[in-house]
Amino acid sequence: MKIDLTNTTSSKINAALMNARRAGGNAAGGMVLTLVIVTDEGSAYDALKAANDASREHPSRTLAVIKRAGRSPRARAETRLDAEILVGSDAGSGETVILRMHGELASHAQSVVLPLLLPDAPVVVWWPENAPLHPAQDPLGALAQRRITDAVTAESPVGQLAQRAESYTPGDTDLAWTRITGWRSMLAAALDQRPAQITSAVVEGESYNPSVELLGLWLMNRLRVPVERVVTAGPGITSVTLRTKDGAIVLDRPDGLMGTLSMPGSPDRQVALKRRETSELIAEELRRLDPDDIYASAVRTPVERLNEPATAESATDASADAPATTDASADAAADPQPAADGEPAGEQAEKAATKKTASRKRTSS
Repeated sequence: MKIDLTNTTSSKINAALMNARRAGGNAAGGMVLTLVIVTDEGSAYDALKAANDASREHPSRTLAVIKRAGRSPRARAETRLDAEILVGSDAGSGETVILRMHGELASHAQSVVLPLLLPDAPVVVWWPENAPLHPAQDPLGALAQRRITDAVTAESPVGQLAQRAESYTPGDTDLAWTRITGWRSMLAAALDQRPAQITSAVVEGESYNPSVELLGLWLMNRLRVPVERVVTAGPGITSVTLRTKDGAIVLDRPDGLMGTLSMPGSPDRQVALKRRETSELIAEELRRLDPDDIYASAVRTPVERLNEPATAESATDASADAPATTDASADAAADPQPAADGEPAGEQAEKAATKKTASRKRTSS
């Protein structure tokens, strides 16, 4: 069902939603959250399609805010709200309201959105493009528990990470981070299967893809090892290499569909690493509405730290904070190596210290 309202108000939109729900034989709504999409006419179709697909997992009321301030003084002076209401099969498993705000009303979108929020339900705001510099300080972002941006749509995607780090507020997240969930899961599972001390890592991918940088920063934070960033033709992330003393653990995905996991002493395995649609990314983000501390730690790490040469301090941190070590390295740390003449090194050191003390006493006497 589709309902068009011209030059309307928030109260009339609420009434139309209630009437449409009753006409469909469903007086009670089973929606779990309100998803606010701040977009323009050019991106509205793709964003609404992704939101409708995600609503099949998370039934929600979707409010698409399209600001049309106008180009001429006359258009900017006109204040009008037009609404398009979609319910039933046209709106996935929830309700969709497209709000077109004309003139000065575009500067006060929160006053229109606030009465349309579901009562006692979480609010998520998503900017498919042109996200504000400080999402939490935006009038619409201030209404939400979760704020979703997408650095890949910025003019400088990698440079946008620095802005996200500067403006980070608990509840912020970015789809560039969501895109690497599969990579993080596979790499963590590989280290669980074969515990090893990681000495360094290499991340390869497209030059303009911020997900590559975030994956490298995540590895740097969790493993405390130097990470090298290598530019490839893509698509997306193409390979991750974790160097160990026993050999390299490699997760390679050259075609954007299937990946190959290679580990020392084990046969190569095919793993599913398909590049996901936007609807899948949004559905994943809607599964958890609490702050993502791991994302905060990764995005706050300066991108310039990638490709840094290893230092003595970083090597010490890596050995102290390594998540796991091989059995061979653990045995070597527990048992001291014998001296060249067969006598333990500890006893040799003790005898040398005793001789040195006796020599000092004879000299003083």
